[in-house]
Amino acid sequence: MQEEVDFVIEHCNEKMDAAIKHLEKELTHIRAGKASPSMLDGVQVEYYGTMTPLSQVSNVSTPDARTIAIQPWEKGLIPVIEKSILAANLGFNPDNNGEIIRINIPALTEERRRQLVKQVSQEGETAKVSIRTARKEANDNLKKMLKDGLSEDIEKDAEEEVQKMTDNYSKKVDSLVEAKEKDIMTI
Repeated sequence: MQEEVDFVIEHCNEKMDAAIKHLEKELTHIRAGKASPSMLDGVQVEYYGTMTPLSQVSNVSTPDARTIAIQPWEKGLIPVIEKSILAANLGFNPDNNGEIIRINIPALTEERRRQLVKQVSQEGETAKVSIRTARKEANDNLKKMLKDGLSEDIEKDAEEEVQKMTDNYSKKVDSLVEAKEKDIMTI
């Protein structure tokens, strides 16, 4: 029985960890006014008939805080890359000089910053819902095991452990959201 309890707790931990990883990934896509190569992570370029991530056909860098530079490995890809960036609908205007594509990241307005902070809060809340769902699932499994002969003491201890994990992961979400909001509101 103890192995099953350990499995339930471990499974719950994995789900909560996945919620945090997902939140971190989503937060990297929310731009804070500073240029970052990860802003273009979702851009796919047609390369010899195959949709390929931009990072696999070019070097993406940030020469300064307001510029993303894209150096394609083949000059013939410049128009294709520009078209892909525009098609990704990220609100960027690529500019090329025949060698390199530059994207200037405009400074965020106060209103846009507030919208981004709201978006960050929503992502944080979504992560917390996932964490609470994992807790509920674990507790439901523990209740079933209690009916199947698990001792009440073990069940209570396991529930407490699941609650501690929930609290810890919720704090992680809060600190990630707080850091991102601070980053966005810093001019």
